Amino acid sequence: MATTKTLEDLFYETLKDIYYAERQIVKALPKMARGAQDEKLKQAFLTHKEETEGQIDRLKQVFEIIGKRAQGKTCDAIEGILAEGEEILDEFKGTPALDAGLLAGAQAVEHYEISRYGTLVAWAKQLGMKEAAALLAETLAEESKTDETLTTLATTAVNSAAKKAA
Repeated sequence: MATTKTLEDLFYETLKDIYYAERQIVKALPKMARGAQDEKLKQAFLTHKEETEGQIDRLKQVFEIIGKRAQGKTCDAIEGILAEGEEILDEFKGTPALDAGLLAGAQAVEHYEISRYGTLVAWAKQLGMKEAAALLAETLAEESKTDETLTTLATTAVNSAAKKAA
């Protein structure tokens, strides 16, 4: 007889998913920064790398709260999004459109993270995990702020620079 899966199980599995994703993202951000041509975009990637390291630490704290070892499980979604970013780096290297492509890829990552963290916050609250919910909400706020920063860069500089050079 199959064991009944609970919301706690789903929370744990999703936590492992985002932990894996964050660890992959922290590796990808320096590559993106090196590839970016716009200085503000480079800086945004480097700043977010530092934030992501803090987010990984917060995730470790959440694992501790639930009494589980911090471990990731392969996240196919983030693997695909990061692979697209690598393609953009290769295919658009040295072109005016590179930064617009990198920025779009970075926003795909942010939107995935916002979705995951929003869900985890809601579940943590439902499960009565107030401390975990607060830690996850802090990361959700950072991810949302990063998305806003990227949107501002896109609309004020990067996209118009790509279009002008076309």
